[in-house]
Amino acid sequence: MKPEKERRLTALRAALGQGALRSAHRMVNALHPAEIALLIESLPPAQRELVWDFVDPELEGEVLVELNENIRAELMEGMEADELLAVAEGMELDDLADLVADLPEAVTLQLLKSLDQQDRERLRTVLSYPEDSAGGLMNTDAVSVRADVTVEVVLRYLRMRGELPEKTDSLFVVDRRDSYLGTVPLTRLLTSDPDRIVGDLLESEAPRIDPDTPAHDVAQLFQERDLVSAAVVGPDGRLLGRITIDDVVDVIREEAEHSVLSMAGLGDEQDVFAGVLVSARRRLVWLGINLCTAIIAGLVVRRFESTIERVAALAALMPIVASMGGVAGTQTVTLIVRGLALGHVQWSNARWLLFKEIGVGGLNGLLWALVIGSITAFWFGTWTIAGIIASAMLINLLAASLVGVVVPLTLRRLNIDPALSAGVILTAFTDSIGFATLLGLGTVFLT
Repeated sequence: MKPEKERRLTALRAALGQGALRSAHRMVNALHPAEIALLIESLPPAQRELVWDFVDPELEGEVLVELNENIRAELMEGMEADELLAVAEGMELDDLADLVADLPEAVTLQLLKSLDQQDRERLRTVLSYPEDSAGGLMNTDAVSVRADVTVEVVLRYLRMRGELPEKTDSLFVVDRRDSYLGTVPLTRLLTSDPDRIVGDLLESEAPRIDPDTPAHDVAQLFQERDLVSAAVVGPDGRLLGRITIDDVVDVIREEAEHSVLSMAGLGDEQDVFAGVLVSARRRLVWLGINLCTAIIAGLVVRRFESTIERVAALAALMPIVASMGGVAGTQTVTLIVRGLALGHVQWSNARWLLFKEIGVGGLNGLLWALVIGSITAFWFGTWTIAGIIASAMLINLLAASLVGVVVPLTLRRLNIDPALSAGVILTAFTDSIGFATLLGLGTVFLT
């Protein structure tokens, strides 16, 4: 049975396909903004514009923030300046910071003029930090209270406010100079004696995040401490804002997409419905790099051309050795890249991992060497060729394990993304080592 959300999206796509535009209009605005964004991303470009025209103007800002950057930029290009300004006004500051980069300069200036002085300064604070940092993730809507007031005073203050920012699970406690002291959970405030001082309820060990902390490290902290929100504190100790779990979930999702797409040389914001020329251009460089690695492997094979001419059986066995090495190496690279992303793998434990993966490669190599050796002996009726491919298989799986550990760690040390580059280097090594070993042994024992 399909989930309710999937059924609604399926019904909406069907309505669009049948031309039932009035019905589609009602269904679009019954969806959550994130669901509307998902629908737009799953449609061809012509239908995207149609659905976008259906979206209630009050929802447009929330939908734009949920869209991937390429599609968002395309939709915003077709919007008038006054429409863009209307969309931006009223948005949360952290969402607005994500949108400002895509706004035309004239609209950005108008938007800044429309904000009050406090919001203008808050927006500039967020924009002053890189997008993939804690400062870029934070929202400045943190609710802070003083440590020297009573619980009753805080509760009266909250009633006067009338509402709290979304995902508020704690209040941030500061001193007279606005220096961060810790947090007080709302549940503790509500269940404590009204005459107690806030400082007595303070959780001073609550995490404080530096605004320059990478988004990846922020996500790890939230995961390890099961946080809903956390304070962002400047070098001077002053409270700058807060990060909430919804922003961290976006970081985790983006990192997962990055790991998958980078393995194929695709960008994080890759649009599956992008045009032919755009898609071809994006993949061109990756294919060129892979062609270079194939040429390297081809040069290795060419050096043993005479051996292949004399022993044609080796040509049939070459893909087997290269393929097994490639798969084994990919398994190791995937584990190491994931370990690096989670912070589990470091140079301090790399030696243990290296020997462990070589042991795994050796054990698998021995097993499959025996299997392919037996099959080869049956095919060609000679144990010499069987021994050669079995040896080549074992050596290539050992090499794949070694390369699979060393390459990602080395790339990380050089500040190169291992998810993007390790696979290409691995392929070059396993193909070249596999071919050189198989053909080299063939030259020694068969010619």
